[in-house]
Amino acid sequence: MNFTVNKEWLVKQLENPEVKIVDCRFELGKPEEGEQQYETSHIPGAFYFDLEKQLSSPVAKHGGRHPLPDIEQFRSEIENAGIDHTKKVVAYDSGEGQFASRFWWLLTYIGHENVYVLNEGFKGWIEAGYPTSKDVPKAKAATFEVNLQKEMLASYEDVREIVRNKRNSPVLVDSRDEARYLGEVEPIDRVPGHIPGAINKFWAEGMEKGSFKAQAEQQKRFAELDKEEPIIVYCGSGVTATPNYMALKMAGYQNVKLYAGSYSDWVSYEENPVAKGKETI
Repeated sequence: MNFTVNKEWLVKQLENPEVKIVDCRFELGKPEEGEQQYETSHIPGAFYFDLEKQLSSPVAKHGGRHPLPDIEQFRSEIENAGIDHTKKVVAYDSGEGQFASRFWWLLTYIGHENVYVLNEGFKGWIEAGYPTSKDVPKAKAATFEVNLQKEMLASYEDVREIVRNKRNSPVLVDSRDEARYLGEVEPIDRVPGHIPGAINKFWAEGMEKGSFKAQAEQQKRFAELDKEEPIIVYCGSGVTATPNYMALKMAGYQNVKLYAGSYSDWVSYEENPVAKGKETI
């Protein structure tokens, strides 16, 4: 499976009404930065989708730092951008990959089958000297029929059951950097560590210079995982786990779920245990 497109292809599609482009640039800790960047310069025809305003719900006691958006509200946003099931949709961010991947996951989750991430993101686009615009596009509102792909999502209860019963299936994959997984540092969440039983696969290791690595390289990353076993990916708040979700699917793993609340949801329940140090399957 391939869920990416390159800039050389996209630049030829700028006048194609069947291709919709979505700008997902965002900067954690500077929530207004992405939209300001969009207003300054973006790929022509791109619609802006903000991580916290459109790709997440407001933060509550539980649910993590970036809870999934209200599906009806998200559908409305999609329709206002002229996106229906007939359109090919390309999402990009600055080139990190995780914000465009969040959009990819959400649009796929509500039933769109033709959505992609732009390799290299806006950074690669600029470096190639391709055109940009300040114009905010207007679209004829579309109709999008939601068809939730429930098999893509793991609930808090699903994860709690795995931990309580000390099951080794599904496999829990922590997508954060190793220091946070090990519990050596924790700059954001209440307590350092990881969900007990989880192994660590840092999401950024599936990327190279803003592009997803090829299928063979993704397969090497996850070589110890059984393709027949279910897998649940998580991160801090359900954003950086989405590139790992995509990478696993690219590598041929079919039964992959996202724990959207992720570690920030897990530790919002004070009774939940956490583990430190490295774990293996």
